[in-house]
Amino acid sequence: MPKFAFDYLEGGCMEEIGVQRNRADIEAVQLRSELLKPFSGSDLSVELFGHKYSAPFGIAPVGLQGLMWPKSPEILAKAAAEKNIPYVLSTVSSSSLERISEVSEGNAWFQLYNPTDDVIRTDLMRRITAAQYKVLVVTVDVPTFGFRPRDIRNGLAMPPKMTISNILQMLSCPQWLLATALAGKPEMETLKPYMPKGMPTDQLAAFMNKTVMGRVDIEGLKPIRELWKGPLVIKGLINEVDVEAAISLGADAVVISNHGARQLDAGESPVEPLQRIAKKHGDKIKIFMDSGLRSGTNIAGALASGADFTFLGRPFVYGVGALGDKGGIHTINSLTLQLTQIMNQLGCKSVADLPRHLVS
Repeated sequence: MPKFAFDYLEGGCMEEIGVQRNRADIEAVQLRSELLKPFSGSDLSVELFGHKYSAPFGIAPVGLQGLMWPKSPEILAKAAAEKNIPYVLSTVSSSSLERISEVSEGNAWFQLYNPTDDVIRTDLMRRITAAQYKVLVVTVDVPTFGFRPRDIRNGLAMPPKMTISNILQMLSCPQWLLATALAGKPEMETLKPYMPKGMPTDQLAAFMNKTVMGRVDIEGLKPIRELWKGPLVIKGLINEVDVEAAISLGADAVVISNHGARQLDAGESPVEPLQRIAKKHGDKIKIFMDSGLRSGTNIAGALASGADFTFLGRPFVYGVGALGDKGGIHTINSLTLQLTQIMNQLGCKSVADLPRHLVS
């Protein structure tokens, strides 16, 4: 993929220290085997909200996926449905929520950035309900735009700006260029009905900041909880106080996450907060984790640290960028194989048993 697209996917904010910290902390988790007890194999399945998933990981919401590879959301949503894991569609995806509901056969989850405009929020919620999404994931950790130097240097826009540098980058990736030409320029399809017609691309950030990505406090979540009758997940929490508030709101799950270190470079990575929160609140609410996970080993470490489920974003888009239509299935198969090997090596029969293998 062109450098401007890869930089958007790979990068963090400020000096990208937080991205490094996320990786270092999850890689520091150690697990202990139990080898002399009877063992007949591992079961990776997990039940969430009345549905039994085949593995304890899902595909996290990633914005602008179609910029990295054309029709990425559709490729990944189809793969997730086929392999029976959750796919979470981003509000700022390049495929419409209606299209993803169709290709996922109604099995996708939807990630919502709470609009500051009540009319837009009400209409989005109407569309999400009409498309029969099963789970709503509200992201709360983007109160401001992250300061991302890579994107600033690249002049990132949706669709990409036609600068000399960007044109040369696109020409250097002929497969990406041809696939993009055939698919059509990527746009934020779900949000298009709410954008002023003919709006210049350099005004997109201002529109998003003013209309789509407002600060989401507990008062902002209350009308969403009232409107949404299905399972509600609050994504982007990192401390016990916020988790307590989510429980009081009636949320069904929280995602312990720092947005992939794309918002706060000095932010705490999720692993240690996850362990504290799971110990304190694990019997009251489902606890998920994302940010920094790249492998089956990382997934096992997060589950051993107290997560009921995990989500990965970048690895799936890397997979599609490398293998196109085959990338989603390949990445799911790779992670499943890795996690199965690890659990067999530990002598761990089920996902729920992984915390007993944690080296504290």
